Amino acid sequence: MVTVVARTGRHRQRYHDGSRLVAGCIPYRSKRTTDGYNGNSKETLEVLMVTPHRGQGLLFPKGGWENDETKEEAACREALEEAGVKGTIEYYLGSWDFFSRRHQKDRNVAGCRKGYMFVLAVTEQLVSWPEKDARQRKWVSVREAREQCKLEWMRLALDKFVEYRSNVGVSNSSSESPDESFSDSFSQSDEEHSQQCTENSECDEVYLDAVSDDERAISILAEIPLTEESASSSCDE
Repeated sequence: MVTVVARTGRHRQRYHDGSRLVAGCIPYRSKRTTDGYNGNSKETLEVLMVTPHRGQGLLFPKGGWENDETKEEAACREALEEAGVKGTIEYYLGSWDFFSRRHQKDRNVAGCRKGYMFVLAVTEQLVSWPEKDARQRKWVSVREAREQCKLEWMRLALDKFVEYRSNVGVSNSSSESPDESFSDSFSQSDEEHSQQCTENSECDEVYLDAVSDDERAISILAEIPLTEESASSSCDE
């Protein structure tokens, strides 16, 4: 059995215009159920969240985007390291600018972050994973996720996820990640950026007023029952 170890350090960390770049995802699982009375079918949906290293609430898996991987690969890696799941990237939700918890009040440039979020269709849930002893994971309904998510920018990403799932049958050519033209051109070394990134967190527990690509309000799905579904793997590390 191969043991997966979480990455540490920031020698491969990407930065752009002074912001540390972060990639994450909203892992989900779903199935269709049929109403026994009228025969109508509906989709039951859950998203997977993890506890932060410090503080209360729940978060979606996320962490630093490194210079030897794509944003999608970074999002898959964080899902594996923090939540112990593998899956397939289905959709790019967007990017959000925010500040680290340390610099939430002073808005110092050292705390600037840019987070890229994706939709991950979970295909395998591991019994053991790198941060099992540091975090708890929890499958929750979309409504519960919104109630327990501690970060505003992640709640905005969740709104985008709901919008995506409501239109999942419609062809959408805009799912490709933007900024690919410079995706490999703006990495700075940890030494070059050390004056701006002195904290030793992985962009955890951030409280902020987020700036998103689209802050339009989207209605959240009604309470959705829990499921037991889990399958095989794709997007492996």
